[in-house]
Amino acid sequence: MSLQFFTPKTSDSNGAIFIDTGISAGFPSPADDFRETRISLDEELIVNKEATFFARVSGQSMIGAGLDDNDLLVIDRSLEPEHNKIAVCFLDGEFTVKRLKVKNGEVWLQPENPDYPIIKITEENNFVIWGIVTNVIKKV
Repeated sequence: MSLQFFTPKTSDSNGAIFIDTGISAGFPSPADDFRETRISLDEELIVNKEATFFARVSGQSMIGAGLDDNDLLVIDRSLEPEHNKIAVCFLDGEFTVKRLKVKNGEVWLQPENPDYPIIKITEENNFVIWGIVTNVIKKV
């Protein structure tokens, strides 16, 4: 799995129109009394602008976590890595995204696809946890 990184651009707009009623995924509901407001995806998805980056997913190793090929990840470098978080890591010269497993002082990178092996991090590895994935943006 490879990643292509992007730096978020700050937006001067008031955001896109947000219909504040909830969209039914079952039976249609009357929308006569819906209310329009504006929503900023920057405000919804980014907590720390200086430490936030986007990366596009390339590969299938995290499909079980809902990260599909070509999805856009929101990554916050200011968050502390924790057990079970999905992290972007720099491992032996390449970026990868995996679930962190930390137990008894050992670190493992767990893919969310049984076709890919779990990676045990050792002292021989050139390894850095680069950031924590906070959101994923999908095209439908």
